[in-house]
Amino acid sequence: MSDNENIHIRQIDEFRWEVARTGAMRVPGMVYADERMMDTIRRDQSLHQVINVAHLPGILRYSMAMPDIHWGYGFPIGGVAAFDPDQGVVSPGGVGYDINCGVRLLRSDLLRSEVEDRRRELVNTLFHNIPTGVGSRRKDLHLSLQEIHEVLIQGAGWAVDRGFGKAADLGYIEEGGRLASADPECVAGKAQERGRRQLGTLGSGNHFVEVGYVSEIYAPDIADQLGLRLDQITVIIHTGSRGLGYQVCDDYIRIMVDAASRYRIPLPDRQLCCAPLGSPEGERYLRAMAGAANYAFANRQVITHWVRETFESVFCKGADELGLEVIYDVCHNIAKMETHRVEGKDIRVCVHRKGATRAFPPGHPDIPEAYRKCGQPVLIPGDMGRYSFVLVGTARAYEETFGSTCHGAGRRMSRSQAKRLSRGTPILRQLEDRGITVRSDGPATLREEISEAYKDVQEVVDIVEGAGISRKVAKLVPMGVIKG
Repeated sequence: MSDNENIHIRQIDEFRWEVARTGAMRVPGMVYADERMMDTIRRDQSLHQVINVAHLPGILRYSMAMPDIHWGYGFPIGGVAAFDPDQGVVSPGGVGYDINCGVRLLRSDLLRSEVEDRRRELVNTLFHNIPTGVGSRRKDLHLSLQEIHEVLIQGAGWAVDRGFGKAADLGYIEEGGRLASADPECVAGKAQERGRRQLGTLGSGNHFVEVGYVSEIYAPDIADQLGLRLDQITVIIHTGSRGLGYQVCDDYIRIMVDAASRYRIPLPDRQLCCAPLGSPEGERYLRAMAGAANYAFANRQVITHWVRETFESVFCKGADELGLEVIYDVCHNIAKMETHRVEGKDIRVCVHRKGATRAFPPGHPDIPEAYRKCGQPVLIPGDMGRYSFVLVGTARAYEETFGSTCHGAGRRMSRSQAKRLSRGTPILRQLEDRGITVRSDGPATLREEISEAYKDVQEVVDIVEGAGISRKVAKLVPMGVIKG
């Protein structure tokens, strides 16, 4: 767009572009992209959001953007920023409305050849067992107020304690599936009420459960450590905190608008409303956000249980016999206190990842012992018609991006544009002709989620690997997908 022409951008190397510090910016911007991707990014307003984030108090090093960057609320989606604990702020716009929207990957002992003839039955059964769509709910899981409080505190562990999965699952979830700082008293009644009927549901938009297979392996030694092999069946679960998380964000945006004014924080964009990390408003938001994140962990755990039940039903074998195990579960929309080295000192900082994935390196104590040699698994879903990727974190990411990398393909057109483009297109038939069975709550979601609406995730992951902030391990190709 024309108003991007005045933004001064300097190419540092093949995969890094620095947005010059001007005006009241406290740090420069850093965009991870190649020349082709940068041409796409220049046509989007998200570069202005990178600049706006750089104005916030206490921001460290850079306002960063991953190659899947696109326009979001306040922060760009694909944005990363870390803040000093004494001078910095926390912003709901730096996390987003779908708190702890994230991805879980399961592996199995099944091969592509064993599933192909049962593909449609498997997808139909998944669609029957896992509620999808706006306001979706499952009638046999209606939580009491006390149970909602327990979910907000215990996260995925609450689900495991009630038979939704097994204790071993928890060791393969970011933060063990629970943020310890959660406080239900910081989550308003309306948010809790919205969450009572939605646990174990996908929701709408780009959320999905996808059955696929391993089509390529790039790092055999790491694939072995993750338990991945060619033609193996995998399952991706992509969803978040549903209406509860949305309401938490909405509630605290109103609080933060007043707080920013009260603490005299100059905002280049009202959507960046925030409060100091040590303030009552900032601390309450972080505790409420942690509760919503725990709800999302529990949500993916319950859905995992129903995925296992579905496979058991279709293949007439137990989940253990089928080898349905969690490889990993990562957050995409989160703000967390983490220890990082800044100017030669290890300090606690608040890392905002909005549409970005944690990518901790080999040897880091916060990743499962089974993966200490290879690094944290990084799960990058694509669109329903192409492919997804498994990567691992690197030392360079930890040193340079506060242990962060991309989270997906990233939209290249709005939902309304996608609907116009896909009008009259037989989407389901075209996907079926390519060996991909899709079930959805309605045609609108499918039209919004066509492949053309997204960047090619292959290009995105090639950039983060080229920049050294992730390492490619395997490619996953879809066979069946359920969507909201």
